[in-house]
Amino acid sequence: MRTIIRNATIVNEGRKFVGSVVIEDEWIQQVLEGDDATQTYDIEIDATGLYLFPGVIDDHVHFREPGLTYKADIASESRTAAAGGVTSYMEMPNTTPPTTTKELLEDKFHRAAQNSRVNYSFFFGATNDNMDEVVWLDRQRVPGVKVFMGSSTGNMLVDRAESLHRLFATSPLLLMAHCEDTGIINANIRAFKKRYKGQNDFPVRYHSRIRSVEACYASSSMAVQLAKETGARLHIAHVSTAKELELFDTCPIEEKRITAEAVIAHLMFSTEDYDRLGTRIKCNPAIKTPEDKAALREALTNGKIDVVATDHAPHLLNEKQGGALKAASGMPMIQFSLVSMLQMSDEGVLPIERIPELMSHNPAKLFKIEKRGFIRPGYYADLTLVDPNGNWQVKEGRYYTKCGWTPMDERTFKWRVRRTVINGKTAYSDGIVVDGIRGKELRFEVS
Repeated sequence: MRTIIRNATIVNEGRKFVGSVVIEDEWIQQVLEGDDATQTYDIEIDATGLYLFPGVIDDHVHFREPGLTYKADIASESRTAAAGGVTSYMEMPNTTPPTTTKELLEDKFHRAAQNSRVNYSFFFGATNDNMDEVVWLDRQRVPGVKVFMGSSTGNMLVDRAESLHRLFATSPLLLMAHCEDTGIINANIRAFKKRYKGQNDFPVRYHSRIRSVEACYASSSMAVQLAKETGARLHIAHVSTAKELELFDTCPIEEKRITAEAVIAHLMFSTEDYDRLGTRIKCNPAIKTPEDKAALREALTNGKIDVVATDHAPHLLNEKQGGALKAASGMPMIQFSLVSMLQMSDEGVLPIERIPELMSHNPAKLFKIEKRGFIRPGYYADLTLVDPNGNWQVKEGRYYTKCGWTPMDERTFKWRVRRTVINGKTAYSDGIVVDGIRGKELRFEVS
């Protein structure tokens, strides 16, 4: 099957130009500047006026399967990913039960092979007690080990000094760290309870003072120090503060052993939004101040932030009831990551050419994903067509997450995803998720 996408504005590898992409079955065969009218094709897609990006690779999602499928599952959230131009994801281990054995990891791969609409892989979860399993993980199949160096669900909090040092010293895979200091968080909770005479919950606007800048920095700085001492390959998830950015270098990603991820929530919201959106924007680490948001946005172009992801984490709305302590933390964001970044580009936050670097090229480089993340001949045809004049409002019926809500509700976007191509096949087109399309398991190069 030969397909051509004609006359798109292609944004790829630091360039923006009008051209066409020829696809043979699941592979990109040619990238042309201009058009190719000399051959015939089985499928011709006229992309005049549209922008073509490499498919987004989201390295940080929670799809809730197994155990929490009443609010999300691999099938529903991969549909949501396709609608947002996300062609590959890497999912976190804090499901029920948590993915902390090879058997449970294999079960997730089996589920995704049956149900995932886009390409997939899964992190392994570190605990104080499963270090022996980490060294035997298949580096071609597993992107990394998730380590919770702060408050966590289940038994995945790695809080013994000897366990942490052993993990950093011996893991053959990249370590992706959630960094918040539990001791500081608990001390902040006690201080609030004393101040408010034993109350068991507080307004959500205090969430950023409980899971504070100090809690984030103390944990992140410890992780960075451990990585420097042991030579571990460290990727710090969802950096949320200006102070943490001091820990990271600005050199090219190929030269780094320690990298940083920002997520859409911390780039789009600040503490000023709590009064309007309440617990809908409660997440861990907490949404921080406008100054922190501005620093994170600046880091998108100065090289300190290497990857932009979503930390897509669906909950039912009734689980979001309460305040800073009782409301569930997390929000569904994967459908809106690319259009949010394009909005930031329109606002002058970053050049449009930087977006595929942060959302496609760098994730592919960081995790050494085989044949994905670029619009190149010989690579899988994972592509996203976006309309710069789509002008649409987010509302019920236009989002796909199983939990049935999003903090982006009522927001208007100028950019709109028109088509998502997975391995050469259209998985999403103008509001329709195509039935029967399944993604492939991601593969990782071992060097």
